[in-house]
Amino acid sequence: MPPRARRSYSRARGFTLVELLVALVAMALMALMGWRGLDSMLRSQQYTQAHTDAHAVLQTALAQWNADLEGLMALDNTQTIVWDGQVLRMTRRFAAAPSEGALVVAWTRRTSQGQDQWLRWQSLPVRTRSEWSDAWNQAAQWARNPSDDQRRRETALFPLQGWKIYFYRDGAWSHPQSSDSSGEAASPPATGAAPATPPSDIPEGVRLELDLAPGAGLAGRLTRDWVNPLRPNNRT
Repeated sequence: MPPRARRSYSRARGFTLVELLVALVAMALMALMGWRGLDSMLRSQQYTQAHTDAHAVLQTALAQWNADLEGLMALDNTQTIVWDGQVLRMTRRFAAAPSEGALVVAWTRRTSQGQDQWLRWQSLPVRTRSEWSDAWNQAAQWARNPSDDQRRRETALFPLQGWKIYFYRDGAWSHPQSSDSSGEAASPPATGAAPATPPSDIPEGVRLELDLAPGAGLAGRLTRDWVNPLRPNNRT
């Protein structure tokens, strides 16, 4: 066969089967590497978004916690802030409309939506001692065995593994159910009983310890201290 004819035949015959298989394998490897890189980027983006969302929810909840403490309102013949081991109840100003009266708010950890969550409850505005007493008792019931109506007034914040509360009194942190800094426990008031806490008995500080549930974007222990702005200024 003349040289010119051989060159024309070589161009016409195309790729061999081996060459085609090698090309397909190379393309498959490149596609696999590209998919792994894309999957890694998507996972990283999802983790970052989950972390950002969890952080935003946590900051919003803590801002509400601080607002409730800042709004504590001492009223005659009522209790201002009480922790009974399961629920923290507060009497606070109704910031949106002060003329409408006060609010009773409560914080607890309870199973909701299939998992343990940090929950907040808020009453309707109260203006009389009878209305306050009813809201105060409802807050205690809501933390243990809520009715459907009480559930409608709760807000589920985020999953919570555990939490603790401490009050700062007489120069030391102590359990809120202690009668003084010595740690002697005081019995929690029974539902419907007359208040045993003086109206002015707002602690100098409140410490919140949250054990965040793993897998929720944030995990570990978080400690948050609130300082009563009206505390005696006799120490640094």
